[in-house]
Amino acid sequence: MYKYLASLRAWENPRLCSSHIKFKKGDYVILKGELDNELGKIETDPLETEEDPIQEIIRKANPRDIQTAEENEKQKKKILEICHEEIRKLGIEMKLVDAWITLERGSVVIAFTAGGRIDFRELVKNLSRKFHRSVRMQQIGSRDETRKLGGCGICGRELCCVKFPGNLPSISSNMARVQQIAHRGSERISGVCGRLMCCLAYEAEQYQELLAGMPELHSMVKTSKGEGEVMEINALKQEIKIKLKDKQIITVKKEDLK
Repeated sequence: MYKYLASLRAWENPRLCSSHIKFKKGDYVILKGELDNELGKIETDPLETEEDPIQEIIRKANPRDIQTAEENEKQKKKILEICHEEIRKLGIEMKLVDAWITLERGSVVIAFTAGGRIDFRELVKNLSRKFHRSVRMQQIGSRDETRKLGGCGICGRELCCVKFPGNLPSISSNMARVQQIAHRGSERISGVCGRLMCCLAYEAEQYQELLAGMPELHSMVKTSKGEGEVMEINALKQEIKIKLKDKQIITVKKEDLK
């Protein structure tokens, strides 16, 4: 779920900063956001206080909060139309992703993607005059854009970035390396956003533990049958495939190495 969207967006399983406060599934609540307070909906039950909160719940939403969010949501289409027109006039190379009005202060936030840094000062001035509100431009990455748009991954299931709440994890090429799939090529381990798949983070730590004490690929090791080069490592089975000096290929357990 895209973090900054407040208008009737469902913030899945927000954790609390307020002590001993409990809410039930389906409750609308006011969350403390980076720009302004946001409207969220409790989607798990029960919800209890936890350490290291994702986002602070301030209070339960009242009917006026919900009505304001609904009215703001209705204005989104018009806001985007005006933004598109102004961007076209100014010739700015940017792609609009979403727009919303903050719940309490009534500012307009425009989310967009771009290939690099964008000078949008003139755009902000023009939009502020048209909307009669302060305007903030929020540049987001391809992961956040995909999270907002949603969809299914190559596994056929809902995208991990959409299904799981909270901040997106940092995915590194080392995660693919320790799971021995980096050789497949970036196109096979990248998601629909074009970045490395989020699911690479799920088992990376376990693989690192399994690889502890294992030799490096193409290193020379000693076995009961002689010295050889490591050709393949199976972390799950704790086995190493070795090519001996006489060209013989053998597979040994990690504990059998000398």
